Amino acid sequence: MAEVEEVTEGCRLPVLRRNQDNEDEWPLAEILSVKDISGRKLFYVHYIDFNKRLDEWVTHDRLDLKKIQFPKKEAKTPTKNGLPGSRPSSPERDVRKTLDLSLQPAATPSSGKTLPIPVQITLRFNLPKEREAVPGSPDQPLSSSSCVQPNHRSTKRKVEVVSPATPIPAPTETTQASVFPQNGSARRAVPAQPGRKRKSNCLGTDEDSQDSSDGIPSAPRMTGSLVSDRSHDDIITRMKNIECIELGRHRLKPWYFSPYPQELTTLPVLYLCEFCLKYVKSLKCLQRHLTKCDLRHPPGNEIYRKGTISFFEIDGRKNKSYSQNLCLLAKCFLDHKTLYYDTDPFLFYVMTEYDSKGFHIVGYFSKEKESTEDYNVACILTLPPYQRRGYGKLLIEFSYELSKVEGKTGTPEKPLSDLGLLSYRSYWSQTILEILMNLKSETGERPQITINEISEITSIKKEDVISTLQYLNLINYYKGQYILTLSEDIVDGHERAMLKRILRIDSKCLHFTPKDWSKRGKW
Repeated sequence: MAEVEEVTEGCRLPVLRRNQDNEDEWPLAEILSVKDISGRKLFYVHYIDFNKRLDEWVTHDRLDLKKIQFPKKEAKTPTKNGLPGSRPSSPERDVRKTLDLSLQPAATPSSGKTLPIPVQITLRFNLPKEREAVPGSPDQPLSSSSCVQPNHRSTKRKVEVVSPATPIPAPTETTQASVFPQNGSARRAVPAQPGRKRKSNCLGTDEDSQDSSDGIPSAPRMTGSLVSDRSHDDIITRMKNIECIELGRHRLKPWYFSPYPQELTTLPVLYLCEFCLKYVKSLKCLQRHLTKCDLRHPPGNEIYRKGTISFFEIDGRKNKSYSQNLCLLAKCFLDHKTLYYDTDPFLFYVMTEYDSKGFHIVGYFSKEKESTEDYNVACILTLPPYQRRGYGKLLIEFSYELSKVEGKTGTPEKPLSDLGLLSYRSYWSQTILEILMNLKSETGERPQITINEISEITSIKKEDVISTLQYLNLINYYKGQYILTLSEDIVDGHERAMLKRILRIDSKCLHFTPKDWSKRGKW
């Protein structure tokens, strides 16, 4: 058995932790750093195949030293100019995994055929024979509720696709797999082509979209994608550097690295003003700051208020200090985004909750003033104290409400974090199912709707609509045509989910006038 002194950075071994069920488990972990405090060794561990937010400092008694794996020795390899070079042996395995992710065959429908784009979608109800025997009932338009028969569990609601034209892209990496990646941090392997830069795909999960193919990062675009390129990852940025943040009445434990000033990273608690987000090193400094800070809400224009919920629009150029402080705070909880100190190309929409002391930040999303890829969200975050309370979906719904006013369809910038992915997947599913279930016909014929019409009604980009239908497995081949089938299980599940969704955006409370940023020489 190895001794504690032999445990170094790069070693892998089982580490004791408590899971969600409060049970002990021993997942494999990698030692990222070792420090000595008063003669007591602490080890910073990353649990393999777990999210980085679970990384933590542990003592030696939680390490299983019997199963330790020491880091492999670096193998010497010749470089292009013939001089000796070295590289670790592990990245080769990572590249192979990346290639497997990108080259695995796309999931296809059970029929094994390419899905055509529905030019026209007809909502049709297949009723049991005894139901069809009712005089006049098959020809009458049915409401959403009348098609669900509790006595017939096999009853299904079908949406028939008529007159197929151009093919829907099969659920390949750029459609379903990209919008709903199994691993949010997975990258597509793109063959290197000298002198050619990778082009970012609006639906891709390409984290390197800002980099040239040889791995040398290019200068950031002024239009400002916030996707983290991962080319500057090192042992420092892989470790949480802030122990605790006090924001108003909440204390937050950061999940990831954030580039706050180095001298603040050694403090047990970092104090933030909850109104201007200025960071200070002590409670006394914060109290002194609060006597001078006259803000009781985020700077900018309040463009929405209903009940205690308000949204403020903040220009990254006009309120640069606040925007930068907001980015620093958000980076503590977002791993897939990078931080730009030049906030000029962005607008920030901050959601707040009002009480007698002021407007307290709940979450926010940012968007580019001009987006060539139709992004309506660059970063989106609900602060941990407010998560699992419906605020995430409210932020998403508000971003699409702005897109409706602008007369555009939008999509979030990829890749999404694991929690962001779940929220968007749920929002898209609920929004599209709500439309399909509420379709009615005024002429007595079957109700009809197209993919483009769904996209126009919801402002959800067409590719996201298609990928959501594929993810929900609603598209089926029936009697020579592609139809959308809503089973009773899907209908019941949707109705239960909508009963829990209490917080909704009221478009009447929105006071927003979109600006044409392309006509402004300087923002």
